[in-house]
Amino acid sequence: MTTSTAQTAAGYSATPKTMRASVLKRQGDMAVETLEVPQLEPDQVLVQVAAVGVCGSDVHYYEYGRIGDYVVDHPLILGHELSGRIAAVGSAVDAARIGKRVAVEPQRPCRKCKQCKAGRYNLCPDIEFYATPPIDGAFAEYVTIQSDFAYDIPDSVSDEAAALIEPLSVGLWACERADIRPGSRVLIAGAGPIGIIAAQAARAFGASEIYISDIAEDRLAFALEHGATHALNARTDNVEGLDVDAFIDASGAPQAVRSGIKAVGPAGKVVLVGLGADDVELPVSYIQNREIWLSGVFRYTNTWPLAIQLIADGKVDLDVLITGKFTLAESEEALKAGKQPGQLKAVVYPGR
Repeated sequence: MTTSTAQTAAGYSATPKTMRASVLKRQGDMAVETLEVPQLEPDQVLVQVAAVGVCGSDVHYYEYGRIGDYVVDHPLILGHELSGRIAAVGSAVDAARIGKRVAVEPQRPCRKCKQCKAGRYNLCPDIEFYATPPIDGAFAEYVTIQSDFAYDIPDSVSDEAAALIEPLSVGLWACERADIRPGSRVLIAGAGPIGIIAAQAARAFGASEIYISDIAEDRLAFALEHGATHALNARTDNVEGLDVDAFIDASGAPQAVRSGIKAVGPAGKVVLVGLGADDVELPVSYIQNREIWLSGVFRYTNTWPLAIQLIADGKVDLDVLITGKFTLAESEEALKAGKQPGQLKAVVYPGR
C-alpha cells in the first residue's frame, strides 16, 4: 500500500502489504494463499472484511466452474455478501471514514452508460461484480470498493446481518418489482435463504398474506416463524387458483414456476429470482388472458439504505438465518454446508 494513494488515521496502524485469501483454483479446488493487499484508487475505501455470507452462486462456481457465460478460467476469490471496517481511504475520500463499520454493495457500474443514467445501474453492460469472473470477491482479509458503495451501519446491526444485506437486497428488489404493498397477497416458491428473506421483505412492505411453498417440511416450519403466514408442501398442496397479487419464484424449479404463474390473479405480477434451467415452458395463454406482468430479477439498485433501516428497526431479522460459522481456512467446508440437513446460511470470517 503506497502512501500516495491511501490515507490512514491516527490510532490505526498502517495497512499490511499482504493478506490471506481463500482462492478457487479450479472447479472443486480451494486453497488459502497470501496475496498483495489491493491498491486503492482515489475514490475507493479499503475494507477489512469482517463477515462474508455464502451464496448459491459461490457454491455453483465451486461445483461447476461456471454460471452461464461466466467461466472460472483463472484463480478466483469467491464471496460477495460482506461487511467490514474501513481501514484506509483513497486520496479523494474523507479520512473521517476510517474506522467506520460498513456493509458493502459489491458492484461497480460504469455510471456513464444509458442504463446507469436511467438509474438501472444493475443492468450496466460493463458492471464489475464481486466473485463474478474475472472480478475477485471477499473471501479475503481486505477488499476495495468505491466509497459510496460502502454504507455505514449502526452498532445495533451485527457484522453478519450487515453482510446479508446483499441477499436481503435481492428480496427487496423482488418485492419492488412485484409491487408488494400493504394488503398484498403473495406466493413465494422456495423456502431457502432467499425465499425466507423475500417473505420477510414482503411482510415489511405490508403484505397481509404470504404463502411459501417448498418440499422440505423443516424449512416450511422455519419460514412460518420468520415471515410467512401460510406454508404449502410443493409435493402435495396445489397452489393454482390461489388468486394472489404476486408470485415470486426463489426456487428455479420449472414446475414451481408454471404452477406459481397459475396462482396469480388477473393483472398480477410474476417475478423470477431463482436460478434454474435456461429455458422453461410457460402457460402463455394464461399470462395473456389475464394480462399478467412477468419479470426477471438481476441483482438490485439503491437498496442498501432501506435494508439497513429495516434491520435497525427490527422489521427484518437476518441473524436468525445463520446456521454455520467458518474460518477462512474452512471456506471450502462453508461452501458444502448448505447440503447438510437444517442448514440455511453459512458465514465465513476472513479474520479468523
